[in-house]
Amino acid sequence: MKDNENVLAEKLIKIIDDSRQNALKRVNEELIRMYWEIGQYLSIESEKAVFGDAYIDTIAKKKTSSISRDQGFQQKRSI
Repeated sequence: MKDNENVLAEKLIKIIDDSRQNALKRVNEELIRMYWEIGQYLSIESEKAVFGDAYIDTIAKKKTSSISRDQGFQQKRSI
């Protein structure tokens, strides 16, 4: 009877693990799509921008103020 319980537990664990992996793949796919769209949009807008326009700074400030816990939209500066 213990062997049957172990087999049952292993099957359930596999179902859970497989579902988690599938969910992570879907989330990653959606994040990639989002970043692609953002990059495409910003690329087009940057062609229209005048030197000195701070539209990326404005977007970063607006996004981070609306959801302060979301670090993915803050502009990174390197010196």
